[in-house]
Amino acid sequence: MLAEEIIIAPVVTEKSNDGLQEGKYTFKVNKKATKIEIKNAVEKLFDVKVLKVNTINVRGKKKRVRYQIGKTPDWKKAIVTIDMNPETKTYLAKGGKEVKGTKKFKDTIEDFTGV
Repeated sequence: MLAEEIIIAPVVTEKSNDGLQEGKYTFKVNKKATKIEIKNAVEKLFDVKVLKVNTINVRGKKKRVRYQIGKTPDWKKAIVTIDMNPETKTYLAKGGKEVKGTKKFKDTIEDFTGV
């Protein structure tokens, strides 16, 4: 799946807005997506370092319209924790030489509508 197919929309509620201070962002995701796919999609789309992904399968609610009872669709929610203090990593290359990682990460998601 493509990253755009995995992340459907941000979930903006009071509880999700409280988690923004801790670096936790909530998204509505594809029901078939795994945690690893969600992590890779968020890192690719928003250029952040993801530390942890928690997923929840949300059941649809029963709704009544006049005389008929229906059901809203089931969906999947992902709470993604990002690294608030991204640092460049150093590692040893051949010959014992220290090399710094070239990848730069952001510390927030600006495109998130809850910010």
